[in-house]
Amino acid sequence: MDAISLRRTALAGAVVAASVVATVGGLAVLFGTEGRRAYHAVGHRLGDRGPDADKIYRPAWGKPLLLVVAGDSVAASLGATRPAATLGANLAVALSDHAHRAVELRTVAVVGAKTSDVNGQLDSLNGAVPFITLVIVGGNDLTNRVSLATSIKELTAVMLRLREMGSAVVVGTCPDFDTLPSLPKPLREVGGQLSRRLATAQFKAATAAGARPVLLGRAVRSIFLSEPHDMFAIDGFHPSTLGYRRASAVIIPAVLSAYNHSNEGRAARQDGAPSN
Repeated sequence: MDAISLRRTALAGAVVAASVVATVGGLAVLFGTEGRRAYHAVGHRLGDRGPDADKIYRPAWGKPLLLVVAGDSVAASLGATRPAATLGANLAVALSDHAHRAVELRTVAVVGAKTSDVNGQLDSLNGAVPFITLVIVGGNDLTNRVSLATSIKELTAVMLRLREMGSAVVVGTCPDFDTLPSLPKPLREVGGQLSRRLATAQFKAATAAGARPVLLGRAVRSIFLSEPHDMFAIDGFHPSTLGYRRASAVIIPAVLSAYNHSNEGRAARQDGAPSN
């Protein structure tokens, strides 16, 4: 191939590459627009908060451990039909049974929250120190076109703040958007790519910060794709009661592991031994 042909081939490749980037970028913008429209639409169908499950579980079992759930509408269990079906309630019951202790659940998650909003949610604790904090956030970062770097920076700040407070941290990563029945193709595929990229970055950041991450989208992907009518609420955007039960099942092991590690560390400090 001569020099002129090479230049033509290179130019053609550059044009194709630029077209691909423009198309993907355009779809990402369109995904953000459609995601925001979906959010406003579902807000009218499901309200602006999940069921109130906050209380002390097993109150006769001694001084309660404080379990805090922070983040967005998934953390708030928007779409669940009753308090007992929420993520927080499922986790509180499992933790209480495992620890043989009372557990106080406090949900500070807010529907529509971005990662940058979570620090404000923690302010509402008024100095109370959670034994374990679950954070699920990220979906609204995508629909509001928050950059990946900014989202991870904000999440890291939240995790470090909680760790400095003395709370164990469990992070449920951003759900997989390509399972959402409410999003048409090709936006669903674009949303899936963006959400998986964010989830992977959240997983790495959580590990680096000493938190326990759960790849939530990957863990429930198969059943949410195969049984959407059962796993999603009427909006096709948020999990249903059954969907939250399935999500709880994959988060519970991380919560119990966080309890075991924190309990061992506190016992060691009380005995005067060095903690891990």
